Amino acid sequence: MKQSTRSVVPFGLVFSRTGPYATVSRAMFNGAWLAVEQANAQSRSLVLTPLGDDPQGKPERYAETCADLLRHHGVRHAVGCYTSSSRKECIPHFEHADALLWYPSHYEGFETSPNVLYTGAVPNQHLLPLADYMQRTFGSRAFCVGSNYIWAWENNRILRERLGTTGGEVVAERYVPVGETGFDQVIERIIAARPSFVFNTLIGVSAYRFFADFRAACAARGIDQKREIPVASCTLSEPELEEIGPDAADGHVTASVYFSSIRSAENEAFVDAYARRFPDGPSACADAEAAYIAVMLLARALEAAGPEASCEEVKRAATAITFEAPQGPVRINPETCHAALTPRIGRSTAAMRFEILKEAPAPVAADPYLVWNSPRFWTPSAPPALRVAS
Repeated sequence: MKQSTRSVVPFGLVFSRTGPYATVSRAMFNGAWLAVEQANAQSRSLVLTPLGDDPQGKPERYAETCADLLRHHGVRHAVGCYTSSSRKECIPHFEHADALLWYPSHYEGFETSPNVLYTGAVPNQHLLPLADYMQRTFGSRAFCVGSNYIWAWENNRILRERLGTTGGEVVAERYVPVGETGFDQVIERIIAARPSFVFNTLIGVSAYRFFADFRAACAARGIDQKREIPVASCTLSEPELEEIGPDAADGHVTASVYFSSIRSAENEAFVDAYARRFPDGPSACADAEAAYIAVMLLARALEAAGPEASCEEVKRAATAITFEAPQGPVRINPETCHAALTPRIGRSTAAMRFEILKEAPAPVAADPYLVWNSPRFWTPSAPPALRVAS
């Protein structure tokens, strides 16, 4: 069918291509753009037209961009934001306009909005499996270092409570501004404390510098950092390993619902299409996949509900779809507006990829408020059961 017979649907695509976490955000933009092209090629009834600006990693710029799209460009849907700070700046604008923000990033949970659909992971899908794995494998004493905003604060709180219920402890927490790259004092404190592991909630350039400097400082003292003081994260991804560089990229443990090394026909097709479309990178990663899922679900929901459908009708259509994503089947829960996703544990390699160590046998329902997975009332049977990956 000719494009002229299809309805043109403008929507927001709001990701930073510059700023302190530009590498990850560009990967998200790429994943979303790939989905736009694929959805438009597949659809017989609509053409998605992305609109937006570069917020440059500044929360207030995200809010300004979304407000402009909603007020002046006929936008009823937007896919975007990476940090929780940017998301929280934007949500009031979507609630006021009765529009939908499709948020494609892992985050710290403890939020729902009738005007947000979440396609990224929440703590019961990333942090809790990671905490249990690190405690069983390396020990119960964690040192937390993070960027000074809500992502780090909340995840460190959850980790502290999780370890506390099983005899472990967080020996210290240190926070730095987003974009900070001076870590000498923090690293000295970590080495002096000799924790079982470091829990990293730094983002962007701060994380890249920390990984490199920590590895070098440990090596200078004869410490095998990978084995003696491993670093665990819920954010570390393939393009970030490339930013860290070959001297310090391997041996880090990450919890995620997606790694580019997943072996499946769907993932191989996604990785191949992504690499062909964006040969200069950043590489395919969990953030790119979550953005890809968000756009594909938006397109299919609009096709099912109709391009002129209300946001409530589109949301209802979206929650009725099971999408065979690169990570596996994904479906949004109509009550929580969060996606069921498949938790995995990976270890980074010198090839800038992840070896998958464990994975859940099926998607795990999101529990954004930890109602069923509260660290305060945890028993060993509560977390998702991860199996050793073959």
